[in-house]
Amino acid sequence: MVGEPNPGEPLEPPGSGKLTGANSSPAVLAAVTDRDPAVRAGEAAAAAAVAASDSGPADIPLTDLTAAAFFDVDNTMMIGASIFHFARGLAARKFFTTADLAGFAWQQLKFRVGGRETSYTTTTGRETALSFVAGRPVAEITELGEEIYDELMADRIWAGTRALAQMHVDAGQRVWLVTATPLELALIIARRLGLTGALGTVAESVDGYYTGRLVGEILHGPAKAHAVRALAVSEGLNLRRCTAYSDSVNDVPMLSAVGTAVAVNPDSGLRDVAKERGWQIRDFRTGRKAAKIGVPSVLGAGAIAGAVAAGIAHRKR
Repeated sequence: MVGEPNPGEPLEPPGSGKLTGANSSPAVLAAVTDRDPAVRAGEAAAAAAVAASDSGPADIPLTDLTAAAFFDVDNTMMIGASIFHFARGLAARKFFTTADLAGFAWQQLKFRVGGRETSYTTTTGRETALSFVAGRPVAEITELGEEIYDELMADRIWAGTRALAQMHVDAGQRVWLVTATPLELALIIARRLGLTGALGTVAESVDGYYTGRLVGEILHGPAKAHAVRALAVSEGLNLRRCTAYSDSVNDVPMLSAVGTAVAVNPDSGLRDVAKERGWQIRDFRTGRKAAKIGVPSVLGAGAIAGAVAAGIAHRKR
């Protein structure tokens, strides 16, 4: 049944992978340079997730090692977009102005609704995404992420979705977040929720400082599916026994990659797909609350990340 884990026999402990983003060696990064950006983003996210999970919560008993759950973050696990909340926190700390933030979101909304091309959709746009942290220490951004989570995100977690994640944890399964949000922030959210880890957008760093470039592209759409498949190979997962949760039609590739797909707080596109394919639908929104988060759902995680990051990079240039 959808959403009900089926524990199996334990296997050998999962293997480990090399981190191909922050803190990775130039040689490892060069090895994935010639790959399709979405594939590179997925593989980098999976490798980073494996490396980070080695230091994840030690008190989670794992008894079902071939099944796992994958949760989108924005509007699925959290009300609104995590990268937008993070950007708000950075604006409060004078990284940039709130007017910049509003302008970036508005430009991206016009593109997403009106279909007009922007620089974000080009190769150059992808390469400049998240460049607002270029030259800053990874440790500094991680520390700020901890503070901003407490200030702006902790109270925005959907109780219903968190309960679904806990159901998998209680069944002895691993649970990963899968999000366009930068890896470091995604890991903070996962740790605070007591989950195994996170697959997130991997930003390149050298000697502990961000270069302002991504490994591949933002973890969005097909890239999420590549990340889930790569993680499954590394961890010995049977994807037919895995479950994925999302609110967005953009995540249909990820939802289709697993045996059980659940639409959580779905946008209209995903609701139609879920009904057509017989996927379970869970909606924790009611009335005005559903309307209030409609715009972030239209924007999408990757869109907001690109709008904020590319816009800031443009302003600095």
